[in-house]
Amino acid sequence: MTSLSSSATAARATFVMPSSVRGGSGRRMARLVTRAAASSPKLPSGRRLRVAVVGGGPAGGAAAEALAKGGVETVLIERKLDNCKPCGGAIPLCMVSEFDLPLDLVDRKVRKMKMISPSNVAVDIGGTLAPHEYIGMVRREVLDAYLRSRAEGAGAEVVNGLFLRYEAPKEPNGSYVVHYNHYDSSNGKAGGEKRTFEVDAIVGADGANSRVAKDMGAGDYEYAIAFQERVKIPDDKMKYYEERAEMYVGDDVSPDFYGWVFPKCDHVAVGTGTVTHKPDIKKFQAATRLRAKDRIEGGKIIRVEAHPIPEHPRPKRVAGRVTLVGDAAGYVTKCSGEGIYFAAKSGRMCAEAIVAGSANGTRMVEESDLRKYLAEFDRLYWPTYKVLDVLQKVFYRSNAAREAFVEMCADDYVQRMTFDSYLYKRVVPGNPLDDIKLAVNTIGSLVRATALRREMEKVTL
Repeated sequence: MTSLSSSATAARATFVMPSSVRGGSGRRMARLVTRAAASSPKLPSGRRLRVAVVGGGPAGGAAAEALAKGGVETVLIERKLDNCKPCGGAIPLCMVSEFDLPLDLVDRKVRKMKMISPSNVAVDIGGTLAPHEYIGMVRREVLDAYLRSRAEGAGAEVVNGLFLRYEAPKEPNGSYVVHYNHYDSSNGKAGGEKRTFEVDAIVGADGANSRVAKDMGAGDYEYAIAFQERVKIPDDKMKYYEERAEMYVGDDVSPDFYGWVFPKCDHVAVGTGTVTHKPDIKKFQAATRLRAKDRIEGGKIIRVEAHPIPEHPRPKRVAGRVTLVGDAAGYVTKCSGEGIYFAAKSGRMCAEAIVAGSANGTRMVEESDLRKYLAEFDRLYWPTYKVLDVLQKVFYRSNAAREAFVEMCADDYVQRMTFDSYLYKRVVPGNPLDDIKLAVNTIGSLVRATALRREMEKVTL
């Protein structure tokens, strides 16, 4: 990680509670008041720092809200305000409280998870959860719209438009010029009207195919394709999924990921993903539907969705006063494919770094201010990414390993560690004796699963 400049480290922050700043639920929110570095130039009297947030998903919505609340003039650009991103829609419990989400945004509270192995051995997990604990299931079009509306309520301007490119400033502390297509039914132009505006900094929250990342030369990353169908199933079958989700593993549903059935308000989301065999994604989706056939039979597909999912952070995430958050930065975990929480968290952390570095929008920010956000994000979450990367390499490499993985999931200690890490977003330190026991059991599971695979190969030859 690039070290921070000494001037950037001079910023300090305290909290006050002005009556004008309120959260989405009406509760008063702490406003960040900062003292910027001495070398950070003060903006002309009457002008605030101007920031463009490109993309209106969880990352963009969270960033725009925090920027606007922090005194920064904020414009959020989103091309599809009714966007339904193909996404399992699972969020951890900590996100509900951290982002003050109203409970009516949560379609289902999942307290039971059924893990199903390649040979259809099913293990029920969730028995270690406390009564108040659950995994939230949301629809992205609902969550994203809520976060954008909250940002708008905080003072951000929400623009329906397609970001095209930006021009970097030609002199120090100069403006970035943002080029975009503005969508407005009144102008009568197909494809929108080309427009520009100037800003001091840009936050790229425009997803895996980020145009901001391309403009800043952020580099490529490996990505998975996620394919999902929303299936409306009969009420009696929906009852089964009231508090339950399912995950399927096996070469049939994905050679390097998993298939899922996640419940929503009045339907289930059935999907799968892959990095290594993208052309076969529809075949894997058909296998996922076949595995879940008994529980979704009689259902009607009401929507089909597909989308790329990044597999690791981009090589570059900051260039000058432009930075990336969420999927644009590559913040999706391996093994689980989770990205909603990390998107919103990175958007907020980035915005807070800008607010702090600009002394609540009164000073120009520097690249070093944005690197503070990267350093803090990596410090908090890099261990989680590495652990899940290792798990994917160990347990998703073959059907034998997947059988061992599902067998392990029956262990209460594994369940407690897994849920604590997921629900509260921390790598939980284990009990040394239990860790030794788990290691022995893991080896045993792998040996048994490998022996079973060899016997099955003899039968099929």
